[in-house]
Amino acid sequence: MSRLFRRKDDVPQRSLWQRIKDVVRTDVSVLFSGVDEGSLEALETLLIESDFGVPTSLALVAEVERRHKRGEVKTEAEFRRALAEGVEAALRRGNADPSLAMVAGGPTVLLVIGVNGAGKTTFIGKLAARFQGQGQRVLLGAADTFRAGAIDQLRVWSERAGVDFVGGAAGSDPASVAYDAVDAGITRGADVIIVDTAGRLHTSDDLMTELRKIHRVIKKRLPEAPHEVLLVLDGTIGQNALSQARTFSAAVPVTGLVVTKLDGTAKGGIVVAVHEALNVPIKFVGLGEQIGDLEPFDAGEYARELVAT
Repeated sequence: MSRLFRRKDDVPQRSLWQRIKDVVRTDVSVLFSGVDEGSLEALETLLIESDFGVPTSLALVAEVERRHKRGEVKTEAEFRRALAEGVEAALRRGNADPSLAMVAGGPTVLLVIGVNGAGKTTFIGKLAARFQGQGQRVLLGAADTFRAGAIDQLRVWSERAGVDFVGGAAGSDPASVAYDAVDAGITRGADVIIVDTAGRLHTSDDLMTELRKIHRVIKKRLPEAPHEVLLVLDGTIGQNALSQARTFSAAVPVTGLVVTKLDGTAKGGIVVAVHEALNVPIKFVGLGEQIGDLEPFDAGEYARELVAT
């Protein structure tokens, strides 16, 4: 995950730690060299502005302050380590297993959801290539029939990844395409079936109803499926991602989160905020546009990079 928080021109973003020092404007040890409520409040504000959310931001500052009072935080390095450990602990609380629920001896069905522009179809292509590289037989189902371009885009990704593809005509019933994809995957002996859905606007009740229908129809063909419902969120949109996550999870049982475009933002606290709000694990992070720019989520590595110098 060493490419986190880099812009597309590969120039490092200014890290959270650098921005903390900008706020404090002196050695960070001043935060705890007495009662400096102004600096503590400035740190809390910075964490909130970095999309950690209010509860998490307050808890992180309180934990670091508590450790300072116990004599465990006296230097910048110790402060940075304490903050990273606090972030990691938050990401490991509750439902936090980043591994996918794979089925032995039968197809694993993954339903992928999210709004337009989040990088959903690109994520599916990258994930398919990852599975294919591991020797798995993969089938992609293009149940985003709202746009003909979406079907073509997924077909291109299937060709790049060297995997099977099932798609319907533009405007056809998305649930029928999802059913056909699962049926074809079973018939062809696929190990993994990944079903794309329309980049539905999360404020549309009609589209959420359609998403629930797709979920039900998949179960009709394979009762235990989908084995994972992965919600793709754009890491650059901050607290709007949290709003999206809550709406989608109210429509269907989201089992994992994928945060994309982390190469284009330095405000990575949203990963922590969404995990804590939904009690759903982060499964993958997207780091770029290339087919290999996808990595399984590692809470410890993420936390360390978030506060790296």
